[in-house]
Amino acid sequence: MQGLVLYVTTGGIYDQQYEIRRILMEQWSREMRYRKYEEVDEKEILALQEKVKSSPYRQIFHIQPPTGLLSHPSGLIFFKGQYYIAHQWFPLGPVEGLKYWRQVTSENLVTFKDKGTVLRPDQTYDSHGVLSGSAFSYQSSLYYMYTASHRDENWEPENSQVIAKVQGDGTVEKLSPSAISTPPEGYTQQFSDPKVFEKGDQLYAVIGAQREDLTGCLLMYVANQPEGPWHFKGEIKTQLQNFGHTWTSPDYFQIHGKDILLFCTEGVESDPYQNNHLSGYIVGTLDFETLVFEHGDFQELDAGFDFYAPQTMEDEAGRRVLIGWMGLPDVEYPTDADGWAHCLTLPRTLTIENQMLKQKPHMHLRKLRSNEESALGYANKFIKQLHPYEGVQYELVVDILENESSAFELQLRASSHEATVIRYETATKEVILERFDSGALPFPVEGTSRSTRLNSELKQLRIFVDTSSIEIFCNEGERVLTSRIFPKTTSNKIKVVTDSGQVYLKMTKFDIATEIPEE
Repeated sequence: MQGLVLYVTTGGIYDQQYEIRRILMEQWSREMRYRKYEEVDEKEILALQEKVKSSPYRQIFHIQPPTGLLSHPSGLIFFKGQYYIAHQWFPLGPVEGLKYWRQVTSENLVTFKDKGTVLRPDQTYDSHGVLSGSAFSYQSSLYYMYTASHRDENWEPENSQVIAKVQGDGTVEKLSPSAISTPPEGYTQQFSDPKVFEKGDQLYAVIGAQREDLTGCLLMYVANQPEGPWHFKGEIKTQLQNFGHTWTSPDYFQIHGKDILLFCTEGVESDPYQNNHLSGYIVGTLDFETLVFEHGDFQELDAGFDFYAPQTMEDEAGRRVLIGWMGLPDVEYPTDADGWAHCLTLPRTLTIENQMLKQKPHMHLRKLRSNEESALGYANKFIKQLHPYEGVQYELVVDILENESSAFELQLRASSHEATVIRYETATKEVILERFDSGALPFPVEGTSRSTRLNSELKQLRIFVDTSSIEIFCNEGERVLTSRIFPKTTSNKIKVVTDSGQVYLKMTKFDIATEIPEE
């Protein structure tokens, strides 16, 4: 009912869209969701591909599925001169269903080659899905550890963790039996998303889990080699008690000697968080013998609408790089009617400053730039359209040189009827993203704005706009807001206005010239 009210209040057209999508979702029975891609008639696949191609919301410089649903990034690694980036994939529609891993490779994180399906649900233990996991190298070989999903006759889940080895010819061999066949005593079948890393001469796997009292946590396993045996070392002892009912998508790494744990959680009391699905991190010192983690406060990674299940890897220079899922579970998107959903975020380089992570767009993204336009000027309370600035896909760098305004707004993907608004409140140092007039809206989503408060005055915004997304980096990655937006292609203007006073800006816009070609 919440979604219906949202669409009625924002216009009759959205009420119609809601009804269309409701009917579409009702078509997805359990049987339809768990058909194998390999067994579907080729005509059905071709029809779906054509439907997706006609979507007005297809991205040009983000990783997206050819059909169906993309979710959790998985198997991220730089290995022997190549980046490997996979993601969960349900090929047959924009809904949760039988999951595969689909993979792309790259030499530069900018241009990608589609490698197709790399892991399939072809064994009894993963009969109901190849869920997310990680990649790691060991003795010059590439391995994956993933969550294998199986359902019993009563549709009760049976999750295990499986090791797979990539052979010299690129084929993948699943090593059986399962490396970790069941969760340990005291924990439920919410047991998934293994992230493997090497420390010293041992391999560790951190796994998202749920205690039997329905609270979330992370578990640690250890082995001397990928084939195992994998031994349960224990639960990581954090200071976060009763912090959500399930922890998922864990990641562990170090930056400048600090231990960092990334994870997602659901069911946390909303205040001060704006989203029900949280992605964040804690920084401190992890004792690998006792598994006691001394850490600071939980910090949210992204303050936008659409960010979840991030995973990291090291790039060719040893920098820590993060890629997230630009989407959320249990939310329907305008692309659903076109037969596809979601994409991945742009790669972000992580650094640490004052016990907080900063996320900067990866330096390789500068290769996307073309047709640079730059201008200096004052903005005031009279709305100003910036000429000849316009576009549907671009990078925009806004340097705030002087700010004497009480607040100012950037209106992107703007027309007479639509605009995605970025607002800065000078007194509170608050950055607000408003998508009330951004076109069609996902649902059910609470509210149409998201905000974050900076530690210092806003000096720069670096903004990446694609056909149906926006990623906003404030003050060199001090805060980030990521969201999907669905305006018309005719909404392509850039405008600026203040509440009162004036602001002196330098605006630099780069076109994204063409769709990224294959390598």
